[in-house]
Amino acid sequence: MAIQQGRLVSAENTVPSPSTLVDAAKPTYETQFGAAYVGDSLELMKGLSSGSVQLIVTSPPYALHFQKEYGNVAKHDYVDWFLPFGREMFRVLAKDGSLILNIGGSYNPGEPTRSLYHFRLLIELCDTVGFNLAQELFWYNPAKLPAPAEWVNVRRIRVKDSVEYLWWLSPSAWPAADNREVLVSYSKDMERLIERGFEPKQRPSGHNITSKFGQRNEGAIPSNLILRGNNDSNSEFMRLSKERGVQHPARFPVAIPEFFVKLLTQQGDLVLDPFAGSNTTGHAAESLERRWLAFEVVDDYLRTSALRFGIDLFEA
Repeated sequence: MAIQQGRLVSAENTVPSPSTLVDAAKPTYETQFGAAYVGDSLELMKGLSSGSVQLIVTSPPYALHFQKEYGNVAKHDYVDWFLPFGREMFRVLAKDGSLILNIGGSYNPGEPTRSLYHFRLLIELCDTVGFNLAQELFWYNPAKLPAPAEWVNVRRIRVKDSVEYLWWLSPSAWPAADNREVLVSYSKDMERLIERGFEPKQRPSGHNITSKFGQRNEGAIPSNLILRGNNDSNSEFMRLSKERGVQHPARFPVAIPEFFVKLLTQQGDLVLDPFAGSNTTGHAAESLERRWLAFEVVDDYLRTSALRFGIDLFEA
């Protein structure tokens, strides 16, 4: 078995099933392209070969002031808690692979000031573990409720926090990526500019805008602000989850991992989520025909996530 930039290729030039990649572990369920495991992701990642993963998209528990049912670590312990996971992620990633880390900020207890825990984590991941910061992206969720209520709704001294960080990290300075895979529709203003033609000129800032700017291509390059709501309460998966009585309280929309799977992988690549929750990342990878692995420590969450793939593990 050979590893070629995170793309596993056997001697027969076939791509191995993800369920064969984790040593000494049996998946809770399998699909055409992926496998999901219940257990400590730190231990499960140790069963993966070095450089075998092309992309990790994950949203670990945040360091929130109030304890959540899925478990979260206090701010002052968060960096020390996460770094062992970060080291394993660095090891299993291909040299040109990527880690997308969705992490939200929080307020300090008792005062309207923000914690710096997530910035401290970013610095440690780069300075101590060895990651490179390829780019900062931001997930804007317009459906977020105003919070915390004390500062936003009652005293009216802060505004609604609707953005979460999406840090794009890589073991090297040159992660594999192709923004042509995530082009978006042109804005109405750009459509008008293309229609009437564009005259090359120099902006007051000194930037030279060439005639290529006005050419019609396959679409517009997206910005690093990703606007996606997270209000899928009427989806089939949510309906089935309610029926089973198990719902993960902190899901991100499938459009987030879809964006990065398209941007950062090719068919045959392996995608991992070590904090899988309801396995949104695996669902996105499956729909795009990428191999995937999901690790989740809470059995009920992972069993419920199988419903995304038409698998009911709650049946007698």
